[in-house]
Amino acid sequence: MTLLIVESNPELASVWQRHIARLGREVLVAHSQSEAIHMLQCHGVALLLLDIELEDGSAFAVADYAAFRFPKVPVLFVTSSRFFSDGSIFAMAPNACAFLASGTPPEDLAMMVEHYATRS
Repeated sequence: MTLLIVESNPELASVWQRHIARLGREVLVAHSQSEAIHMLQCHGVALLLLDIELEDGSAFAVADYAAFRFPKVPVLFVTSSRFFSDGSIFAMAPNACAFLASGTPPEDLAMMVEHYATRS
């Protein structure tokens, strides 16, 4: 199963990618909305790891596209903001399965990804 990380920070995306790949997952990385949409169009993806605070484009546009074209693909949102700490992200994105702080230890994030990827 393939995972798509959508994260503006290349260094952080690389750290996440390495930890998830250690669990035997194929991991693709996109750094913008347009890259993420292209990856979704060209590759079968089992799960999205999506930073809400994309620098180039909208994370919600990516999540909406995934929900429309691939409704069974869950989205694990990450953010450094506390804006959605009330759980409202689950009302805004029907494919949201989890919401984590971007400072979550990479090994913990990888285990969350593994948990949700095996369920999809």
